[in-house]
Amino acid sequence: MKTIAVVIASLIAFSGIGHAADITAPVKEIMEATKSNWADNNSDWTDIFDASRLDYLYSRDFVARYQAAAQFPAVDDDGISPFDYDVIVNGQDACPLEDLTMAAAPVVDGVAEVTVRFRKSACSDAPDAKDYTTVHFLVIEEGGKPVIDDIVTENIETQARDSLKATMALIAKGQ
Repeated sequence: MKTIAVVIASLIAFSGIGHAADITAPVKEIMEATKSNWADNNSDWTDIFDASRLDYLYSRDFVARYQAAAQFPAVDDDGISPFDYDVIVNGQDACPLEDLTMAAAPVVDGVAEVTVRFRKSACSDAPDAKDYTTVHFLVIEEGGKPVIDDIVTENIETQARDSLKATMALIAKGQ
């Protein structure tokens, strides 16, 4: 009987079901950094794409696209980021993030979608200040651990979903 339980546990772990709790780990780290970046605590800005994070939080394909896009830095203080905005809040300005929630969908075709929602403008008087921002992290398993393969934001005006990997490909082409 013990052998059957071990076999079942192994099959569950192999199928990705056993990793459900771990699949959000890279997303949690990115969201903690983003939350800290926009907090009113005057702490140093945390680069979610620094070399150490690229090594273990993102897929090889994501890292390759980021490095290609980084050849075309946006105007910023350090001159190395291909972005002139925060890719998580999808803008240059935000308030401390409020009402942050995270939910992971089941793994489908090797990809788990982790959906994060938060209010980024709650401290504003703008009409849309109470609106939620939704970000989808596509997480895959690579090298036996979950890694972020893409970050997809919802464009409120067009109702479209914008892939960061697609954006990085355009930046790498000089567009």
